[in-house]
Amino acid sequence: MSIYVFVYGTLRAGEINDLARAAAGRGLPAASHVGPASVPGMLVDFGDWPGLIPVADGRRVRGDVFRVEPALIALMDEIEEYRPGQPCLFVRREVQARMEPPGQAALLSCQYYPIDPAQRAEAIDIAGDDWIAYRLARIMSGGR
Repeated sequence: MSIYVFVYGTLRAGEINDLARAAAGRGLPAASHVGPASVPGMLVDFGDWPGLIPVADGRRVRGDVFRVEPALIALMDEIEEYRPGQPCLFVRREVQARMEPPGQAALLSCQYYPIDPAQRAEAIDIAGDDWIAYRLARIMSGGR
């Protein structure tokens, strides 16, 4: 049984926890890229990774939807240090992702990993909607 997941940060292609590389490294079935999408939320910067805080004020976060097998969810839980029933920075929840291009406006029910807002500590708000674009701009401007 396949599961849809929305990824917005380090699990995206080419990032430090690239989902395809992580699956291959564990000998798990590859994730199948469904397409770009967005979900309600805002991004915060923890330095090497982002967090997504769900909001209902019209802001959205861009990312990608993948179809995965259940074994890959367990690996994603491990990467995100998510343990059901325990306090964690990242929590696994369900969200309606809006597939792009916007003209299609198809919604897809996905698992994703927002952060527990109570755990955000000193994370800096990100004005943009895309972690990769933000990270690359930060590097180009001489930031960390």
